[in-house]
Amino acid sequence: MLNILWASFIVLAFMAACVQAFLLGHTDIFGQLTKAMFDSAKNGFEIALGLTGVMTLWLGLLKIGEQAGFIEKLARGLAPLFRRLLPEVPAGHPALGSITMNMAANMLGLDNAATPLGLKAMQELQTLNPSQDTASNAQIMFLVINTASVTLFPVTIMAYRAQMGAANPADVFVPLLIASFCGTLAGIIVTGLIQRIRLFDPVLLLWLGGWSALLATLATWLLRLSAADMQQQTLLLSNAALMAIVVAFVGGAWLKGVNVYETFVEGAKDGFATAVRIIPYLVAMLFAIALFRASGALDLLINGIRHMVAMSGLDTRWVDALPTGLMKTLSGSGARAMMLDTLKVQGADSFAGRLVSILQGSSETTFYVLAVYFGSVGIRRARHALACGLIADLASFVAAVGVAYAFFG
Repeated sequence: MLNILWASFIVLAFMAACVQAFLLGHTDIFGQLTKAMFDSAKNGFEIALGLTGVMTLWLGLLKIGEQAGFIEKLARGLAPLFRRLLPEVPAGHPALGSITMNMAANMLGLDNAATPLGLKAMQELQTLNPSQDTASNAQIMFLVINTASVTLFPVTIMAYRAQMGAANPADVFVPLLIASFCGTLAGIIVTGLIQRIRLFDPVLLLWLGGWSALLATLATWLLRLSAADMQQQTLLLSNAALMAIVVAFVGGAWLKGVNVYETFVEGAKDGFATAVRIIPYLVAMLFAIALFRASGALDLLINGIRHMVAMSGLDTRWVDALPTGLMKTLSGSGARAMMLDTLKVQGADSFAGRLVSILQGSSETTFYVLAVYFGSVGIRRARHALACGLIADLASFVAAVGVAYAFFG
């Protein structure tokens, strides 16, 4: 599917450019496509280069955590859940610890920490993969959960809203939490059905129910705070949790007599090699997305949807957020740019401004994550990973629209 979709982006972009050039007289469109093509190659390399330092740092810290025994303890604690979601992964396997740390970083909104931990988990899952160029069930389930990960502390979104003059930058917190959880739950269910996982297993239901209760408790506590206090507390909790993990890893390993410096360096060596491996996959995906966007095909799609919604007599306000929702699946930086443009043009407290804020924080960039994570281990056949990831994105989008109307009318 990824092969067909990638080629379709390029062909559709060229067709849209031909229409604009020869029927609408936009003769500079092919120049814009050429510029987008070279810019995407540059951006892909710069993103990979930017990841190198972060990956080096976190893979080094993760190695210390392994030596300290923390990763094993985390994996052991979550073993009942992972035995049901990832039955292919044996108990105590190192991949379980990396997956746990990746999920924790995503939930805390620590994107820079989540990516290298996720890449490490994918590499460890690859050691269990019987077909090295085809995604295993465990890798697909992990990727889908990752792309639809619940975010407990959307600090970045609230910061953007504050910069754009929102009266209450944190008013999207609860709607964002709900939309994010709906996407994650949908991703687990659809992937579990395809992989024939027992979704009504009592242990699995207990874990999902526990997460729901935790999210409800956290949301209730934060909603009692003022907007400024809510933003301050979420920022404090996220950063404090991050530093607590670092200190626990280093301090615990040091007390066990581990040479923490040499262990860090040993783990960090994999950071550069991993960053280099993902460059071709990242450039390929950004190239196709850039052409599709620069050709005007995306704008044509949005306008067509708006017209159909208006013809049906339904409210069209949500369509203004559709570019951000679609671009979020394709490009994180593109979605961020569209979100900021909506906040600036329509206002941070407008319906569209609140909806794009919810969308931006309630899902991950599926194509980017798929290209980077699978590319890092040389997987070429994604099987049902893309379809399940897109279904999770759709669930997040529908939930975001629903809660936006429920909370903000």
